[in-house]
Amino acid sequence: MGVIEQAHNVKIVGSGDKTIILAHGFGTDQSVWKHLVPHLLEDYKVVLFDTMGAGTTNPEYFDFDRYATLEGFAYDVIGILEELRVCSCIYVGHSVSTMIGVLASILRPDLFSKLVLIAGSPRYLNDADYFGGFEQEDLDQLFEAMQSNYKAWCSGFAPLAIGGDMESVAVQEFSRTLFNMRPDIAYSVLQTIFKIDMRNLLRHVTIPCHIIQSMKDLAVPVVVAEYLHQNLGGKSIVEVMSTDGHLPQLSSPDVVVPVILRHIRCDIAM
Repeated sequence: MGVIEQAHNVKIVGSGDKTIILAHGFGTDQSVWKHLVPHLLEDYKVVLFDTMGAGTTNPEYFDFDRYATLEGFAYDVIGILEELRVCSCIYVGHSVSTMIGVLASILRPDLFSKLVLIAGSPRYLNDADYFGGFEQEDLDQLFEAMQSNYKAWCSGFAPLAIGGDMESVAVQEFSRTLFNMRPDIAYSVLQTIFKIDMRNLLRHVTIPCHIIQSMKDLAVPVVVAEYLHQNLGGKSIVEVMSTDGHLPQLSSPDVVVPVILRHIRCDIAM
């Protein structure tokens, strides 16, 4: 196993000819895909990994300067694919990893045949002619709460993000992976996420993009999915699901897994 593979806890399962890489979002790790992976094993080789900063990675490897922008994470994805000698893959990204995949595909379009983007946003802050869902004041309060008591913040943030009560299995699972992150790293990563503005880069994407979005999502308003569709440079398609929450693959797998599988298997018609 190579250095990059080891650092990101890379696991390869399945036996198909085509390769899929699954990229999780903030506050989770590769376990967030547990409901999807069994359905892929017969037809695909599946690459699972943990994004640097996840609670399952070694915090000593987290470089605050490298990961102050999404480029650091995008080069990690490229590095994993290169180390595994993957020539082309289907990339399935959730939350911030949608934009990490978008950026990686601009840098190395040869490595990607399709991007499946779940709950993705190119910018979270509202702007004059753009609704991202957050005002700066909202973010200031969020970061203040994180810094004052990280454990309490996790307990409050998890049900809001999932869209369920504290007793639900999905909320407990997200709370666990969120709390596993070192607080200073979680704070740094979330600051990186909330300051992104990828809007001007979207037109440079040439890889077909399948955009999947929950109808109700605390972090990403449904209009953002349509914004991506209208502004991506290549072919794209949008599917809005009747689900609630920012991690629907964890909270509503019965609805979401068939949707993801369909977008993995079916290409966008000309």
